[in-house]
Amino acid sequence: MSSKLGGGKTPPRLLEDLLLYNPQRLPPSSYNVLTELTLKYDGTTPPRNVGKGACRHRWALKHEQCNLLELDTGPDSSSVYTAAAICTLCRCHVELKIDYSSELSGSLPCPTPGTPLHHFIHEPADGSGLSTIQGGITAGSWVDTQFFRCSSSLCSARLSVRSRSPHLLPEWVALLTDKSLIKSRADKAMAHDPERFEGHAVPTPLEILQNLRTYLRNAMTSPDPRKIPPHNKKWLLCFGDSCAELLQYIGFAREEADWIPPRPDVKDTAPFSNPSNILVNNVEYEVEVLLNQRPDTERRMFKIHIQHHPAMIEFERLLGSKDYMTSTQSRTIDLTQDDEHPFYGGLGTKMDFHDELISWAYERQTACDKANTPYYLECLQGIAKGRSSEDLQTKVAIEASSGKISVEDIREAYKSLGLEYQNLFYDDDTIIGMFQSRIADAPRQEIDLRRALSIIGQERDSSKIQNVASNNTVATYEQAVSWLGATEDMTDDFLVSMHGVKVHENPANEELARRCMALIAEKRGSSALQAWLETGHLGETEMDFGQAYTRLGIGDRMVDDELVLTSYNVLVQETPSQIKELKRALAAIAKSRNSFYLTSFLDSNTVGHKLSDWPVGLENIGNTCYLNSLLQFYFTVKPLRELVLNFDTYKMQSDDSGFETKRVGSRKVSKKEVDRAQRFVYELQKLFKSMISISADKVTPEQELARLTLISSSNEETIRRMSILSAHRPSIGDIDGQPILGPLPPFPAPVAITDAVMSNDINADNNKYPNDSAPEVNDEISSEGTLVESPAVESKPDHDFMIIDSVESTQQEEQVLEDKENFAPIKPDEARPSTPDFKIKSLVESSPSRANEQSRPLSPIKEGDGVTKDKHEVSQASMVTLPGPPSRPPPVPPRQMPEEHKPTVQEEVEIGAQQDVTEVIANVLFQLQCAIKAESIDDSGEQIDQIKRLFFGKQKSYITNEHGETRSKEEFISDIKVDVASGPRDIYAALDGAFDIQEVEVGGSLEPQYTTISQLPPILQVLVQRAQFDAEKKASFKSINHLELRETIYMDRYMDSSDPELIDRRQACWSWKKELAKLEARKLYLTKTELDMDIPDTLSSTAEYLKQCSMGNTDDPIEVNLKLLQSLEQESQDTKLELSQLEDQMRTLASNISSQFADLREIPYRLHSVFIHRGMVSSGHYWIFIYDFTNSMWRKYNDGYVTEVRDPSVIFEAEQSTRPATSYFLVYVRDDLRSELVESVCRDVAKETNGPQEDAVMVDDERGTADLIQWHQDFSAAEDYPQVNDPWGTNGEALQSNFW
Repeated sequence: MSSKLGGGKTPPRLLEDLLLYNPQRLPPSSYNVLTELTLKYDGTTPPRNVGKGACRHRWALKHEQCNLLELDTGPDSSSVYTAAAICTLCRCHVELKIDYSSELSGSLPCPTPGTPLHHFIHEPADGSGLSTIQGGITAGSWVDTQFFRCSSSLCSARLSVRSRSPHLLPEWVALLTDKSLIKSRADKAMAHDPERFEGHAVPTPLEILQNLRTYLRNAMTSPDPRKIPPHNKKWLLCFGDSCAELLQYIGFAREEADWIPPRPDVKDTAPFSNPSNILVNNVEYEVEVLLNQRPDTERRMFKIHIQHHPAMIEFERLLGSKDYMTSTQSRTIDLTQDDEHPFYGGLGTKMDFHDELISWAYERQTACDKANTPYYLECLQGIAKGRSSEDLQTKVAIEASSGKISVEDIREAYKSLGLEYQNLFYDDDTIIGMFQSRIADAPRQEIDLRRALSIIGQERDSSKIQNVASNNTVATYEQAVSWLGATEDMTDDFLVSMHGVKVHENPANEELARRCMALIAEKRGSSALQAWLETGHLGETEMDFGQAYTRLGIGDRMVDDELVLTSYNVLVQETPSQIKELKRALAAIAKSRNSFYLTSFLDSNTVGHKLSDWPVGLENIGNTCYLNSLLQFYFTVKPLRELVLNFDTYKMQSDDSGFETKRVGSRKVSKKEVDRAQRFVYELQKLFKSMISISADKVTPEQELARLTLISSSNEETIRRMSILSAHRPSIGDIDGQPILGPLPPFPAPVAITDAVMSNDINADNNKYPNDSAPEVNDEISSEGTLVESPAVESKPDHDFMIIDSVESTQQEEQVLEDKENFAPIKPDEARPSTPDFKIKSLVESSPSRANEQSRPLSPIKEGDGVTKDKHEVSQASMVTLPGPPSRPPPVPPRQMPEEHKPTVQEEVEIGAQQDVTEVIANVLFQLQCAIKAESIDDSGEQIDQIKRLFFGKQKSYITNEHGETRSKEEFISDIKVDVASGPRDIYAALDGAFDIQEVEVGGSLEPQYTTISQLPPILQVLVQRAQFDAEKKASFKSINHLELRETIYMDRYMDSSDPELIDRRQACWSWKKELAKLEARKLYLTKTELDMDIPDTLSSTAEYLKQCSMGNTDDPIEVNLKLLQSLEQESQDTKLELSQLEDQMRTLASNISSQFADLREIPYRLHSVFIHRGMVSSGHYWIFIYDFTNSMWRKYNDGYVTEVRDPSVIFEAEQSTRPATSYFLVYVRDDLRSELVESVCRDVAKETNGPQEDAVMVDDERGTADLIQWHQDFSAAEDYPQVNDPWGTNGEALQSNFW
């Protein structure tokens, strides 16, 4: 195997390496990042790829020197394209030229279906390499040229990459920008003629650069530039004789005393071919870079803003890699930490490559560099393992079965024989001798040792070693499996395939291969293999997993294990005679999924994971699926979990003097709220301890915890008021068989009451309501939120009311609450479930309630009379002529004082379950802060504590008035709110919506405002606002547009910064988005019509119709003006062209926007949790996906069930459904602190008991107390408050031990 890799690179890899290419600053190993593949990775620290001080380039396009590929076109066998760029950081230049005109290769340029990308092989040639200028005024400047060819035999592409140092030498840049040199030059000119220069100031560096840029621009456009006289004051102050060497290099010349500007060929068109044009153009771009690098204050004073076009997009188009297949999300956990793993570079790929491209790149490498196939196979193995990719693992298995070996195989083979890998002094005899010695010492290891020797023989290409290794002695089952190159867990049909491979490799081994199969058949007792040996046809064997899904009637192979098991159980009950075949199907699915859940069921008819290795589920105690998801998330947050488990260490004591000044959420907190919050934390502590120690797979949260979590202290009073209208009041009889409840107490505030029609179907049987009480009315009847839209009733304490319950309305209420799952959290002003009908009747004629007037007058009640109870008697009385109204109101009937009904915990939980998601999260964080003592107090009096530092960051808003004055406001935030109302979008586009510039109305005028992040929290929460309001329908609805998530996001682009380069990028991006919105509106106008046709088709169809009308096919043809038909056709073609141009412009703008910040990757956050909701705005079900960084897997927490997510696409890709499950709340964590911040599995299972789950004993868990105390001390030693210029609010030292 060669020590140096000779494979090629795909265009994305080549362009990524070009960003790091500094030929004059190679690393100590002289590794060339552009021309060579990544140095071989041996399992230790990857070698440094670039030299010290090397620049990570930011390429900007030089349009005048480019010959670019037109949009929606491809190259042919004569195409030559060029893209030139300058680095906006170091001012180096680069030119990429791809030539397809070579006659020595094929004429089918990549990409093609068989070759999705170019595969470039470096080709040293005459004139290639680094060339440094030794003498002259530009001594030390360098030019580097490298050549590549595409390895495809059908593609003729030849690529050259030419880079060079800046034209403006450091000493020349100093002459133009060093203020001391500028002042010295200007003072000299002024001293020579003081009177003439009186009143002139010393020019600034920005003025000098701008003047030089103007001279160069004029030279490129004017065929006869004007002379510059020697007495020109601006020239003398800015340049003078001290800049003569620089000016002459650029092309300025002396004509007697005058200066003549450069004279490039003004007729030379892009791409420039004249060397003088290229030189002047390059210097102009370098001057622009220097202008952009001047301080922001200088540039604002002169209103200098130069925007360069990013070059990477055009580079990608030039090399045919603009839209290459990428992975849906990066699942490379083990391999990817801060940097890309060298295995990707070894295959010439990038870590975002799709599995298919990884496999294709491996094939190209092995085809072009067969000597290093073992290393390329090791790269493929490592990536397959890191990604947990079944496709790549299958590819690895196929390669291994074909006899290919990896470097790891070779390394282990040498190790098993006690030899040093890559020792050059070993000869074949030494290796064979060591092998024979090992066999003599350990004869039982003969099979493994022979395999190791065979691998070494293959690696050394030694037939002598191979002959010794291939001893034909096979006597045991283990030897048979080993000789076939199989493993003991392979199925019978796979072993038959392995037999075929062995015989195909060497037909002389057929007899030995059959003997191996016979030994395996005997050992396994396999009737299938025995049948194959006898007849050549395989008998009944393991069921194919595709057939297994069909047999169990499962169409979607991505369903959870529970649904698979449910399908199996249903079929077993329906067809018990087929249980054997059904078990075979279930076993095949279990094996294909590697499912412990299904395998454990097959083994013992029970399911589950090893308790100590798996999180517990949380039982739904009644509409608490969202609560369960939230509690599962909080449990995985290590600092929060440790704080709760060791709460007494952080608890605010009752005698704490801080009560007087304690402020949380910008308001003062009462002792009552603190006491309630501490009850909440103790309840949470009980649950967490149970989740850690219980010897079961699920826990039932207590209702008190649910109540304290879902209902804030401010809502408790609201619920108490709601209970006032409860039906639990003493009855004082009935009228017409309707029970009359006691009078209502005084209303605390004007309350609106819903109109209702009295029901006539009420049973008068008193036994229907035991204890003289009517059926209980739903508490929501009296909810202020429910009644807010109804007419108001004036509040008067002296008025009595009769409440009549409706059986029909009670049934309606039961039907509304029939849904098992909880209603989705909704805003207080959104519609609630309809209130059951009831009617309140006034018992006195002076009642102000018009909504509850008597339908007919009641008979006067005489003193001593009871209330009529017989419905027939009342009906008869109603037929008698009644006397007129009395002169005074009837006396108030005797009644007991109403008793306030205290809602049960379950009732409160049901009410709390309808709170908004953000309200619940805010309530949890608020209570946690209330319960613990403060660490410090900020300038506004706000409490700073562990929770504040963990979940809260700061954002800063800027607003600029019409006078150009900018003011800012900084405030705490616990989440970033995004929406997908306008359509599907990715996470960056959604986040942009929270920070992009927008116009707000201030004092009657519109002023621009944008927001930045001044301090990032370690745990970043993102709320997806899906509840929307349809103004036309006057109804709320849920937006189901897909939000494309990314496993890693980089927050650099959103940080508060004074960096002018970042500010310029933002402004350019805002400008592009504004232009894109205009183009999208225009496209919508041209494509959306009432005819469901776009305007071009409408015009064309109209012309066709008129043409047919004029053809004379009818008795009365219509005469149509020919010019009209021509005009319609022309308009149709023009509009089609406009649409095509719009598409091109929109693609370019979208590409610019998406790549504008792609290189800013200093602040990574990793996706940890995704809250999911399925349903409508008023109902549905929640669950949560949580990523386990330790075990590299996603889990689904669905109430009491916790299962592994085998296919992450269910999280990251849009569900094809009319009512899809959608992400509702996201949690990202700081990448460098993820192991300190989150931990998905925390179990210390107590000894399993035989009793039911509720009898499990929960004991206090003292784990981690010492660590937590030390952690708290470390944090207390840090500064009281983080600095804004640190994105995470930490100094460098504290970052190592504390996450805040």
